[in-house]
Amino acid sequence: MPTVSVGRDRLFQALGRTYSEEEFEDLCFKFGIELDDVTTEKAIIRKEKHLEEEEPSEDEEVIYKIEVPANRYDLLCLEGLAQALRIFNGLDPIPTYNVARINKESMLKMHVKAETTKIRPYVVCAVLRGVTFDEARYNSFIDLQDRLHQNICRRRTLVAIGTHDLDTIEGPFTYEALPPPEINFVPLKQTKNFRADELMEFYKSDLKLKKYLHIIENSPVFPVIYDRNRTILSLPPIINGAHSAISLKTKNVFIECTATDLTKANIVLNTTVTMFSVYCERKFEVEPVQVIYPDGKSYICPDLSLYQMVVPLSYITSAVGVPLPAHEVARLLNKMQLYAKHSVSEKNETSFTISVPPTRSDILHPCDVAEDVAIAYGYNEIPKIKFPSLKPQSLNQFSELIRAEIAMVGYTEVLTWILCSYKENFTMLNRKDDKSTAAINGNPRSADFEVVRTSLMPGILKTVGHNKDHPKPIKIFEVGDVVLLNETKDVGASNRRHLAALYCGATSGFELIHGLVDRIMEVTGAPFVSPGDNTGYYIQSSDEPEFLAGRQASIIYKGKQIGTFGIVHPQVLDNFDIPDPCSFVEVNIESFL
Repeated sequence: MPTVSVGRDRLFQALGRTYSEEEFEDLCFKFGIELDDVTTEKAIIRKEKHLEEEEPSEDEEVIYKIEVPANRYDLLCLEGLAQALRIFNGLDPIPTYNVARINKESMLKMHVKAETTKIRPYVVCAVLRGVTFDEARYNSFIDLQDRLHQNICRRRTLVAIGTHDLDTIEGPFTYEALPPPEINFVPLKQTKNFRADELMEFYKSDLKLKKYLHIIENSPVFPVIYDRNRTILSLPPIINGAHSAISLKTKNVFIECTATDLTKANIVLNTTVTMFSVYCERKFEVEPVQVIYPDGKSYICPDLSLYQMVVPLSYITSAVGVPLPAHEVARLLNKMQLYAKHSVSEKNETSFTISVPPTRSDILHPCDVAEDVAIAYGYNEIPKIKFPSLKPQSLNQFSELIRAEIAMVGYTEVLTWILCSYKENFTMLNRKDDKSTAAINGNPRSADFEVVRTSLMPGILKTVGHNKDHPKPIKIFEVGDVVLLNETKDVGASNRRHLAALYCGATSGFELIHGLVDRIMEVTGAPFVSPGDNTGYYIQSSDEPEFLAGRQASIIYKGKQIGTFGIVHPQVLDNFDIPDPCSFVEVNIESFL
């Protein structure tokens, strides 16, 4: 979770009162954040330089380090934090953010060139007019951009923010993608003119910027933003131009966000302008910019309209666990910056129409609304009751019974990762990816966790491969979930509870695993029947690539295939570095319920 460092005195000034450390810690807990540390600027520097600790002097500014939820981008700066806490305490109403009403002819324009699709295809823009900066506000403005870059922007790979002094540049602007030698400008905090390719080499020794170079340095074209006079505003996502750098004297700020993800770009732009529109001459008003794409389509941004969501009162009270009246739920939601209006249907069911402001991009589902009600009500105030979900579910009870039966047959249970590599899930099992079964991890930390497993087989085989020196036979099993893509589910995938077992040894034959299948079916009460009879189970020949041809079979239960067993293909064994023959079975045990 991100940690936001803010000056205690400035925060208390914004909140309209002072707190003791214990009082502020209690306020943070009630709001769903945490006071992580209390320190000073000099203490932070001493810690970074590994110097000896000293007693803080009275003139040192006290810094509060506050841990906030990763999806609450509006809390990443003092302005948003103070505003949220003031509304929570009932001191301020929910602000109404407005897009200035100006005609299209007077509106600043950003023209996007077709070549940008090769590198960063999207751009969104806005203008803050009549901003009043002081040193603290300016630093907070810069810090918010840095925190957004590290958080939702994924270190600038998804979105890069550029802020410019509008009075030093002139629209209309163009967003282009050009070969590096054709781009020349003076970058921020420099006095020398650089070609873009020279700049890549120059920043390889810069501790802060070198980690962003990989995003574009191998591309044949670099993204670049020009004004009417061909003055370069920025080379996203690396550096802004020195010509348009903002300062304490800046009054009008032009903000551009280039991106590979348009949704994230709009969230970043909305967060930036809503947080600092409080310092505009016209409070909470943002000037729009028209973005014109090469296909002729144009968009006016930012979009600060309210997002509507309908949530039944019964859903909220059942999730929170407290029978709250409608007017109380509306009051609690207002404390969390959500407009709530309730209505009663013809069936006498109360529902809320929730209007989500642009600052609350984290509200995506009715469960988020219920969570905010619980936070505003107070977690400590919710009575402790035993929910029905705490009772054992039938699937879990059945899984425990199956585990006990397989263990009594002499098999040892193993527990493997639900994530595996793409290669293990498909190639190493001789399977082909049809793009309709596996949920792919979009941002894996390593190659070992690229895919959510669609079978228990990779984990079982890896276990044997890492224990091939164990005395034979090796008899292991696992009962666990696999995940398959499912368009009918709101998350796009569904879990399935599977049982898998493996016998590894010199005498590992088809009949050994067949005997285990018969035992499983016997304890579940499924009788063996003739093919075509849907009252029990039977087996029939199958043709799965992970098994040896002619030595495998499908398990058909009540007319549906629920599993497969057989001798593992020698190529698959070789892929997992297993020298001994293995027989394997995998069954969907949910089919028995």
